Amino acid sequence: MAVDAPEMTGEALRAQTIEWLREALPADWIEAIDADDNAAWSKLRAGLDYGEWCTRFGNSGYATPTWPKEYGAGLSLSPVEAKHVNEVLNHYKVPRPFNIIGIGMGGPTLITWGSEEQKTKLLPGLATNQEIWCQLFSEPSAGSDVAGLSTRAVRDGDEWIVSGQKVWTTLAHIARWGMLVARTDPDVPKHEGLTYFVLDMQAPGVDVRPLVQITGDAEFNEVFMEDVRIPDSMRVGPEGEGWRVAVTTLMNERVALSGAGSLSGDSVGGSAVERLLARHTGIADPRMRQRLAQVYIDGKLIRWNNQRAADRRKRGAEAGPEGSITKLMQAEYNQRLQKLAIDLEGAGGMAWEGAGLMGTGDGNPAWVSTDSDSERDIARGFLRAQANTIEGGTSNIMRNILGERVLGLPKEPDNSRDLPWKDVPRST
Repeated sequence: MAVDAPEMTGEALRAQTIEWLREALPADWIEAIDADDNAAWSKLRAGLDYGEWCTRFGNSGYATPTWPKEYGAGLSLSPVEAKHVNEVLNHYKVPRPFNIIGIGMGGPTLITWGSEEQKTKLLPGLATNQEIWCQLFSEPSAGSDVAGLSTRAVRDGDEWIVSGQKVWTTLAHIARWGMLVARTDPDVPKHEGLTYFVLDMQAPGVDVRPLVQITGDAEFNEVFMEDVRIPDSMRVGPEGEGWRVAVTTLMNERVALSGAGSLSGDSVGGSAVERLLARHTGIADPRMRQRLAQVYIDGKLIRWNNQRAADRRKRGAEAGPEGSITKLMQAEYNQRLQKLAIDLEGAGGMAWEGAGLMGTGDGNPAWVSTDSDSERDIARGFLRAQANTIEGGTSNIMRNILGERVLGLPKEPDNSRDLPWKDVPRST
């Protein structure tokens, strides 16, 4: 079943979404949620074939309701209409595709800049979670200064030959496609000589090396490219306009990393303060109570600011610098939240019985338990949160963006901005 009516009321969209969920989810799923029977829901969730579900969910259009349905990956709903659909999906705890980089960043970039061929070819695999995406922007010598990157792409007929190195690439070890920005003209200033591509991560010459984190996981990777050939048909946007295309990706990245369920979230149990209250009733220490009250207030402020940004997009505006507000707030909020969670555990936050925290180093963590409130998982959340103020743009960069693009303050001096890239001094 698909949403066909061009203009539907919120009530009708909600009813139609629930009707589809009744047909698609295991029997009694809706009833278990409505009855607040978490044990019954957990049993049904454990028996769900996640891969098969994501395929069905993506093909229905409900996974990406605002995407154009003519590409087989959406429902062509407006943001206002999609809000009603997403509220139903969230209420009934519908499993979502583990493809936040692709759905949150790659898809919107393709819809804005991609060719018809690219949209038809790539959007369905994104929506169904069958093709994971990664983002190939940061480099060892050009992290916060993305425009200063040195990965080189040279035209060779109908192909481009790419060589260089990227780093901190989330999910590159399982990704099918990568959003790649490379330098195609070193004789012009750094922002003008970039071109944007979609890279086949299985192409000859692509070497992915996982980076093991303090948690023992390996979400991030180094990616080396040596004479990798990319068809010109996989170039996104005009040659030399890669920075403009990348800005679309970056603006959507801040939105994707600042909302509930984002990669940066790591909220305790998914409903942060409520889980803490349930786990630690009757907190005697007034300082702990004050910290708990503050994270409750901060969480509400972030939610309201997200709503303000969502309302702006409902009016037809693209994701803008306001995403940097919620990205900055969410990252620092989550670190305070996770610090509070570990402090409330006392000695239990430092030592526990059973399996250790450290993972295997191959992306398969050993810390996973069946109890989402276990001390191991709380410790893992605390350690993982340390990355929040770095990934997706550091908090210092977010403050620069807000100062310049929201408050209108002058840019920091940058003598390299107008020089040809090849003449900019660089460490070797």
